[in-house]
Amino acid sequence: MFEMFDSKTLIIIAVAVFVIMRLRSVLGTRTGYQAPPVDREEMKRLRDAANENQAENQADNTADNVVPLPTRKSAGKSETAKRVKAAVDPITKSINEYAKSGTKLNKGLKLVAATSAEFEPNNFVDGARMAYEMIVTAFADGDKKALKGLLSKEVYEGFAGVITQREKAGHKVHSTFIGIEKSNIKAANVENNEALVTVQFISQIVSATLDKNDELIEGDSEEIVEVNDIWTFARETRSKDPNWKLVATESDT
Repeated sequence: MFEMFDSKTLIIIAVAVFVIMRLRSVLGTRTGYQAPPVDREEMKRLRDAANENQAENQADNTADNVVPLPTRKSAGKSETAKRVKAAVDPITKSINEYAKSGTKLNKGLKLVAATSAEFEPNNFVDGARMAYEMIVTAFADGDKKALKGLLSKEVYEGFAGVITQREKAGHKVHSTFIGIEKSNIKAANVENNEALVTVQFISQIVSATLDKNDELIEGDSEEIVEVNDIWTFARETRSKDPNWKLVATESDT
C-alpha cells in the first residue's frame, strides 16, 4: 500500500498541505480585532438613510441656485409699487406744483413731458429766459448768425428781413438789456408731432433807433421801457435733437 506513493509524491502532498494551512490562517480564521458581520437588515437601513441624506443635500444645493418667480400676490404688489412710484415721479410732482392738477396747462405740460426727455417746467423757463435775452440782444446787434440757431426758419426770415432793411437804410439800434422781471409758462401742448410751450416775458430794456446821421428815429437812449412779450418755443418730438427753437412771437401791450 505504501508502495503507491514514492518520495516525490509525498513531497508534493506536503507542500500542498502547507499552502492550504497558510491560506486558512489568513482568510479563513477570525481574530479579536475583526468586526462582527453586519446584519443585512441593518445594512439596508444604513444605506437607505445615506441615500435620504444625499437627496436632502442635493435639494439644498439646488435651492441655493434657484431664483423664485413672483407669485400672483407678489406680482400684484410689484404693479402697485410701480403705480405709487409713477404717482410721486419728480417730473409729475413738479408739473402739479407749477400748474394745478386737472387744468388745461397741467395736462398740456404732462403731454410735453411725455414726448420730451427731461422736460421740467421750472428748468424750461430758466432756459427760455436765457434764450430770450440772447435773441433780443442778437436782434438789436444785427447778429444773424447767432439768431439762426435759436429761431425756426420762418421766424428767422422775419428777424433777418428787419435787420437787412435797417442795414440798407443805415439805421443803428442802441439797446441795453436790463433784465427780466417775470416769466411764466402760459400754455403747452403737443400738435402734429411738435411739442409747443408758450412763455410770457416781462422785461426791461433801453432801446433807441438812430438814422445814418445819428438822429433819433424811435425809442429813447435813456428811458427804461417795460416790454411784454409772448413767445412760443417748439421742438420736433420725433427728433433726437433736444433743443427748442422760437417759432412764434407776439407783444402784449
